[in-house]
Amino acid sequence: MSNTIFQKIIKREIPSTILYEDNDVIAIEDINPVSPVHALIIPKKCIETLNDLSEKDATIVAKMILVAKNLAKELKIDQSGYRTIFNCNDDGGQTVYHIHLHLIGGRKLNWPPG
Repeated sequence: MSNTIFQKIIKREIPSTILYEDNDVIAIEDINPVSPVHALIIPKKCIETLNDLSEKDATIVAKMILVAKNLAKELKIDQSGYRTIFNCNDDGGQTVYHIHLHLIGGRKLNWPPG
């Protein structure tokens, strides 16, 4: 398993704007945002893809979604609307092989996304 950019951010080897952190997850601003609000919610445990999740990871994934909901409220996009996205593998648009949940909003989002 490689030392991903997210692992380096978690270890504070690379600076990032941290929006939330606890013992299990960290949420940061995306450095290449696709909307006015674009945060990444990342588990501190490195799980490469959604395909690598196990039953024991269910709690951390649920926590990631709750962090996204709470950040949406804090960032004032909870009422206007937002999108949460997990990408999986190359065709799914995953570029960093450490699962992360995108929280995007702050503008009208189109469907289908891409």
